[in-house]
Amino acid sequence: MYLIFFLIWIIFNGQFTFEIAAFGLVIAGVMYWFICRFLDYAPRNDLIMYKRSFLIFHYIFVLLKEILKANAAVFKLIYSARYEPEPAIIRFTAPLKSRFARVLLANSITLTPGTITVSLKDDEYVVHCLDKELARGIDSSVFVRLLERIENVK
Repeated sequence: MYLIFFLIWIIFNGQFTFEIAAFGLVIAGVMYWFICRFLDYAPRNDLIMYKRSFLIFHYIFVLLKEILKANAAVFKLIYSARYEPEPAIIRFTAPLKSRFARVLLANSITLTPGTITVSLKDDEYVVHCLDKELARGIDSSVFVRLLERIENVK
């Protein structure tokens, strides 16, 4: 968090000089002390954030890859004259602990073409799929596995 405060200081100043950097180090230190003292922040949160950052970037990469794959599948489905889509509504549960991970999974499903998260209540998802083939394996998808790994980082 200290580095983030310092980088924000440098970005908002628009230039980099020794004086700005030195003053930014002091200001970032005061801000970091303030959040640790009064906002119940702990330095261990920084360590957890740094450990999770690689997994979060990996999740974003996998999400983009899955969006491209789903685009191709939906494109083939729409422009195929031989195949009639069979829409499906499925229900499943995911073993995610945090609300943030559950909502991120719901949003990832909605961002993937051909699927829309209709409802999320506790850990039960209701998803509408353009075709029943798109629903196959959604409850044990790569998204669920990656979010479980992100949640388990301590």
